Amino acid sequence: MLLALDTATPACTAALFDADGTLLAQADEVMSRGHAERLMPLLDRLLDGRRADSILVGCGPGSFTGLRVGIAAAHGLSIGWDAPLAGMSTLALIAAGLPGDGPVAVALTGGHGELFVQQFDRDPLRPVAPIVSLSPAAAAAAIDAPLVAGSGAAALVAARGHGEAVEALPSAANALRLPASLRTLSARPVYARAPDAKPKAA
Repeated sequence: MLLALDTATPACTAALFDADGTLLAQADEVMSRGHAERLMPLLDRLLDGRRADSILVGCGPGSFTGLRVGIAAAHGLSIGWDAPLAGMSTLALIAAGLPGDGPVAVALTGGHGELFVQQFDRDPLRPVAPIVSLSPAAAAAAIDAPLVAGSGAAALVAARGHGEAVEALPSAANALRLPASLRTLSARPVYARAPDAKPKAA
């Protein structure tokens, strides 16, 4: 069985898949904070005494704290179960849950008024540009997909003046809709922007 989970956004989401890819169970809770307290009880209910043979965890970008909660939990379970662990793109996971084909962009609210953005082609799903952290104005100039999804979608579309904004969160139930290249990442955080802390000048 495969356990997939993501806590990089307000969605605390997990899903359990059989060896043939059949979805056995899923759990999706939305919270502004509290992932650290809610994740393990959520996984306990989802697993119901079962253990996974492999683990897939969302690597962001997203909330600094939430992102690290999910990755730390996944590493702990991987060690405890002696199960292989891989990472997946949180932005791609959002894109994978949207109906339709054609280009789509995902924009998540980041720090300092910026947006984490990435554009994808679909059918098959693939990124057409790297993940970047940009102001809404700069993101509007960089993204031409008519459909934009995520917590930062409305800000991007407003700055651009056209397109459709859709509020969307990742669901781990869509993990196996990702191409292999987007769910075989190293299981470590993708921050997509430089750290705020700067070393002191000598």
